[in-house]
Amino acid sequence: MPATDARLVWDLPVRVTHWALVLAVAGCWATHYAGVEWFAWHRRLGYTVLVLVVFRIVWGFVGTRHARFASFLRGPPALLAYLRDRGRATVGHNPIGALSVVALLALLLLQAATGLFANDEIMNMGPFYGWIAPELSNRITSLHRASSEWLLVLIGLHIAAVAFYVRVRRQPLVNAMITGRKPAADVPAGEAITGSRVLLAWAIVAVLAIVLALAVRAAPEATIALY
Repeated sequence: MPATDARLVWDLPVRVTHWALVLAVAGCWATHYAGVEWFAWHRRLGYTVLVLVVFRIVWGFVGTRHARFASFLRGPPALLAYLRDRGRATVGHNPIGALSVVALLALLLLQAATGLFANDEIMNMGPFYGWIAPELSNRITSLHRASSEWLLVLIGLHIAAVAFYVRVRRQPLVNAMITGRKPAADVPAGEAITGSRVLLAWAIVAVLAIVLALAVRAAPEATIALY
């Protein structure tokens, strides 16, 4: 849509994080099933998911207006009111979408964090395997596998919901997550954002990446005991 008919809602860091997570999570699944020779890439993509998810959580407190949790997390009354209005268009995340965002972030965080301690019971393990007992790593590995299945279900529901809003409700959610803009009719002038705080976002990502790299480097060397 022409820029004059749309207003900026989603900042650049939110959009980049969203699509980068799509690619990184898909890559994690692909490298997991591609064989043990792809495990190094599986680890790298897992690190990427972890940094992106933690960044998005931090950005939910210090980011632009509609990226903040305070702007879209609402209680049951708001959810019921939204359902009574039959899914009217909202500026940021609608109450149902807000629940999806929180659930996805929580499950992605669980998936990435457990991967740091998991192992494949053959020859590969997460970087923090040496910090815990092998038996505990095996239990965490089971949780890592189970959460991947839960994540697949949640992603499927998320895609189905987006498809419903795009095809049935005629709300350009995908376009908005690409351009950052929504129709001006749905965004009062006072609720549009004027910038993306890109430098702040880069600084946060850099700090998170450095902390993770230092933690991985400090982790003790370990091998899987087969016997």
